[in-house]
Amino acid sequence: MTVAASREVLLTCPLDCPDACRLKVTLTRGEDGQERMSKLTGDPTHPVTRGFACAKTVHYPARANHPERPLYPLKRMNAKTEAPVWQRVSWDEALDDIAARLRGLLDTRGPQSILRYHYAGTMGLMEGSHVHALFRALGTPELDETICATAGTEAWAMGYGTRYAVDPQDVAHARLIVLWGINSLSTNSHLTPHLTAARKAGARIVAVDPYRNRTAAFADEHLKLRPGTDAALALGVMHELFAHGWTDDAYLAEATVGLEDLRQAAAEWTPERTAEVTGLSAEVVRDFARQVGTTRPTYIRVGYGMTRHEHGGTNLRAVTLIPALTGDWRHRGGGCALSASGAFKLNRTRLGGAHLIRPGTPHVNMNELAGALRPEAGFGATVIYNCNPAVVAPDAGRVRAGLAREDLLVVVLEQAMTETARLADYVLPATTFAEHPDLYTSYGHHHLGYNHAELQAPGETRPNSWVMQQLARRLGITEPSVYWTVDDLLAEVLTTDHPHLAGITPGRLKAEGSVRLNLPELFLPYAHGAETPSGKVQLSPAPQHREPDAALNAAYPVRLLTPPAHHFLNSTYGNLENLNRAEGNEPHVLVHPDDAQAFGLHDAAYARLESEIGAVRRRVKVTDVTQPGTAVVEGTWWGLSAPDGTSINELTAQTLTDLGGGSTFHNTRVRLVPVT
Repeated sequence: MTVAASREVLLTCPLDCPDACRLKVTLTRGEDGQERMSKLTGDPTHPVTRGFACAKTVHYPARANHPERPLYPLKRMNAKTEAPVWQRVSWDEALDDIAARLRGLLDTRGPQSILRYHYAGTMGLMEGSHVHALFRALGTPELDETICATAGTEAWAMGYGTRYAVDPQDVAHARLIVLWGINSLSTNSHLTPHLTAARKAGARIVAVDPYRNRTAAFADEHLKLRPGTDAALALGVMHELFAHGWTDDAYLAEATVGLEDLRQAAAEWTPERTAEVTGLSAEVVRDFARQVGTTRPTYIRVGYGMTRHEHGGTNLRAVTLIPALTGDWRHRGGGCALSASGAFKLNRTRLGGAHLIRPGTPHVNMNELAGALRPEAGFGATVIYNCNPAVVAPDAGRVRAGLAREDLLVVVLEQAMTETARLADYVLPATTFAEHPDLYTSYGHHHLGYNHAELQAPGETRPNSWVMQQLARRLGITEPSVYWTVDDLLAEVLTTDHPHLAGITPGRLKAEGSVRLNLPELFLPYAHGAETPSGKVQLSPAPQHREPDAALNAAYPVRLLTPPAHHFLNSTYGNLENLNRAEGNEPHVLVHPDDAQAFGLHDAAYARLESEIGAVRRRVKVTDVTQPGTAVVEGTWWGLSAPDGTSINELTAQTLTDLGGGSTFHNTRVRLVPVT
C-alpha cells in the first residue's frame, strides 16, 4: 500500500500571543521516512484564525527543521567563557549526572539552592505549566512570572477582578475603536479583520502610542503621547466626560463604587494640563474625549506596552476605567480588552503542583535574575525551560555573567541553540508543539485548544514533562501529580461545575481540537458589576499620574522603548535569517531628526547607546515615526544578530513596576553617542 507523501493536520499555536491560532500544518514524509512540517497556515474554518497565520508563525517549519536544532542531549566540555564545545551523551548519562548534582545540592545546601527559570515559550498547560510540579515537590524557591503581564493583571484586578474581555467577534459592532498601547497589527493580528469590519460599518479607529508603528499608521488618527503619560491622558478624558455629562449615570449607580474619588482625581486634569504632560495639544485632548464620550459603543483594546514603566500598572488601570464611566460595558462591542484568560474557569487546584507550595517558600522575581545569579545569592543550579533569559531578561549582561559561573550548574531544555543554551552545562533537546500532546487556553479569545502529537519526535528530543519525570524518579519523588499524563491533566482541569465549561469533556476536546467556552451568545461580563470583593467595578482608589523616578536629565536625555517587532515573537524566531532580513538584517535604533541633529547622528551610521546599566551599538535610522526625546528599538533580537553581539537588554534595569512587580523595559534612559 502506498503511503501518502503529505497530510494536513490542525494544531493550536503554542506561542505567547493572544490569538492562540488554530493552524493548518502540512506534514511531508522525507526520503528517510520521517515526517516533518513543510507548510503552515491558518485553519480556514476557525472563527478566530480565519485561514491565515501571522508573518512570524508561517515560518515555524523552518524553525522546527533548523539545521542547528538540538536533537540529542549535549554536554559542555569546556569553560562557559569560551565558545561552546559539545559532546553528545545519552539521556541516562545526562540525567544521572544532573540528578546526582541536584541531589548533592539538596543534601548540603537545601532546596533553596536550586532555581527554576521559565516563561511562556509554550502556553501549553502540560509542557508550560504542569512541569513546575517537580520543583514544588522538591520545595525549591517559587519563580514569580512577572516579566510580561503581572502589572496589567494586578491593575485590572483592582478595578474589575477577573480578567474578562470583549469577545473579538463583537468588535465589529463598535463605532469607536481605541488601540491604546498595543501594536495589534503585529501582536494581535487576528483582531485586524474585526477592526476592518467595524471600519466598513462606519467605525473610527484611534491609536494611542508614543511612536508611529504599523497600527498607528493603519488607524484613522494617531495620538503620539509622551512615554509613560497614559494615566494623564486617561484622567484628561475623564475630566471632559464629567464636565460635559458624557457619563452613564445609571450604570455608575448600579455597577460601580468609588465614583466621587475618581471624579475628584479627574477634576484637575483640564485639557491644558493634560496637554502639557502628554505632549498632545489641548484641542486633540478635547476632541479625543468628545469621541469617547459621545460614541457608543466604544471599544478600547489595551496592551501591556503602557505597563513597562515605573508607574505602568497605574497607567493601564486609568485607561481601563474609562468604559465604566461611559457605560460601554452594556453595549455589544463596547468596553475594554486586556486579556480573556479569566473566562477559562479550569480546575487549577493541582495544576503545576500548586497544592505542593509550602508556607514560607522563598520567591524570586524573574525580572531580578541578574541579582539572583550572583554567587552570594546562594544558587548552585538553575534549570531553564521555555525561556531565553540571556537575551530577554533585564540587565542581560549580568545575567550572562551569572550563567557563565563555573560553579553554577546550568541545565537548558530547548528547541534551538539560543544564547542561553550556549551558556549551559547541559542542553536537553525539547519537542515542538506538533511532537507532543497538550492543552491550550487563550488570552485573546474564548476557545480551548487541544493538540495531538502528530509528528514523531526527531532524534532523541523529549517533552519537558518527560525530562522532569525522569529527574523526579532519580530524586526519589513519590508525589503522584508529578507523573501525570496529558490525560490525567485533562481529567483534572475539566473536573469543574463552572458553566463556562459545561459540556466540554476530554473526549470532545480531543475529537474537535478547538472548542468554544460555553458562554452566552451576547457576552457582557461587566454589564451589572464585577467579580470583585464589592461585586462592583471599583473606581477607588483613583489612579494618579506620576512622573518616573528615572527622569530624563542632562546625562541621559532620551527615553528608550523596546516594543515588539513585526517578525519576531520575543526571541523565538531570532535564529531565522529570513525574518532577520525582513526586519532590516540587524537591529536599528529609531531616532527623531531633532535628536539626530542634537547628538550628531547620521542615518545608517552607528551610535553607542549608553544607560546606567550598560551599553550597546546599534545602526541609526533617522525618522519622524518617533518623537524628540524618545528612541525606539523594535524587537528582541538575539545578540548574535547585533553588530556588537549584545542584547538590547544590556541597557535595561531590574527596576519593577508599581503594581505586580513587572518589568520596566520602556523606562530606560539613555544617551546616544556617534560611533566613528
